[in-house]
Amino acid sequence: MNKAFTKEEDGSSPQRLPDLPISPHANHVTPRGLHLLQDRKAALEAEVARLRENRDFLPDTYPLSVAERDLRYVEARLASAILVEPPQGQPAHVSFGATVKVEDEEGRKAIYTIVGEDEAEPEKGRITHISPLARALLEAKRRDIVEWPKPTGIVELEVLDISFDAA
Repeated sequence: MNKAFTKEEDGSSPQRLPDLPISPHANHVTPRGLHLLQDRKAALEAEVARLRENRDFLPDTYPLSVAERDLRYVEARLASAILVEPPQGQPAHVSFGATVKVEDEEGRKAIYTIVGEDEAEPEKGRITHISPLARALLEAKRRDIVEWPKPTGIVELEVLDISFDAA
């Protein structure tokens, strides 16, 4: 059979990698989170263009496949993004996008910001709205005591302050 009619890979075109899994949860984003996704999309578009331009010089097509897969993911997240603007004035309770200052039973204080899944950075106190901690805090008011279920047991946290970033 003529090779022109077969579907053999010759290695010149990138293999399409399977798409990254998309969360089944609503894709709420803060204004900051939306900007981060937009910036990530622009960076990935530039990376894909650079890799395509240099395809003749790069024997490995895997980096291009990864960049294209990541770009598809970010585009899907942007298409499903639900922007949640911070409320005006002093917040009455914890809601999406809030920065919450809490204190545990032993007097340790911590600050958490409730954000979308793509914006979460737990090591920096940015927790996703679907996390057990965020679910415990949502709707709480100042001076409320909430119960945070952890694998080691229930931790009680007092809500000391609630605020929203202006940006």
